[in-house]
Amino acid sequence: MNIEIVSIAKREKSIYEPLYKEFEKMISRYAKIKDVELFPKEVAKAHTISSQASQKAYTNTLIPYLGGGFSITLHPNGKIIDSYEFSKLLDGKMSVKFFIGGAYGFDEEFLHRSNQVISLGKLTMSHKIAKAVLMEQIYRGLSILNNHPYHK
Repeated sequence: MNIEIVSIAKREKSIYEPLYKEFEKMISRYAKIKDVELFPKEVAKAHTISSQASQKAYTNTLIPYLGGGFSITLHPNGKIIDSYEFSKLLDGKMSVKFFIGGAYGFDEEFLHRSNQVISLGKLTMSHKIAKAVLMEQIYRGLSILNNHPYHK
């Protein structure tokens, strides 16, 4: 299985990097994982204009990544699921792509193009924390599917 996390974010060193690397190592027991962070000039410029312009810029940036796999977009208004339901999203898939939007979220066009829209919960969290939670749930979901005791 191939898993890709695609997010609107500036590639920068952070205190979360060791955590991301640890999760990548754990996930790699079951799947190949790739982390793609995108923050082109179009997005930076749109942030100075409006939230709608920003959402459109995110869509323009991320749409080329939608093909070639089952797409799951993280969105506050998405379906709230538990870890077992999350594991079912991974089950039987050859390729899964997760999308984390920018500060202004996604426009409806992008959400409609996604195969699934989920929420990590009702709490607001930074993108860096959301990515850490997502990676933990990916590992937990793969552990469930492979009967590994991590999830217990």
